[in-house]
Amino acid sequence: MTATSAPDFSLAATGGSTVALSALRGSKVVLYFYPKDNTPGCTNETKDFGALHPAFAEAGCKVFGISRDSLKSHENFKAKLELPFDLISDPEETACNAFGVMKMKNMYGKQVRGVERSTFVIAADGTIAREWRGVKVAGHAEEVLAFVRSL
Repeated sequence: MTATSAPDFSLAATGGSTVALSALRGSKVVLYFYPKDNTPGCTNETKDFGALHPAFAEAGCKVFGISRDSLKSHENFKAKLELPFDLISDPEETACNAFGVMKMKNMYGKQVRGVERSTFVIAADGTIAREWRGVKVAGHAEEVLAFVRSL
């Protein structure tokens, strides 16, 4: 199986930074895409990645949450959860489309287009080492950490 290069993007993130995937070469990166700030599943998933952040850092891995929410929403969400990592704002769905995480979903009986909860581990060489789609939150951050440690 040949490794797939992760699609590059450059997007605004919390703390006034811009995250360009190509600039992170040489580091392992976890990108977790989630539907919306301040919703129960997304809050739990983000708290889990936050709690495990020291272990990810120790494994030489940077973690970023990414959704279509505004930077202002992300700044508030990050402050509320006291996150040790940045959240990337993708209102134009640049990264969402590049990674193929936009899906039609059923919401209260209506078809809506939204982000499928997905996580990608990008190896230091810029290739996608592993991806999870349709993620169930419970235990997910731990599973991702175990995989990162195996790289």
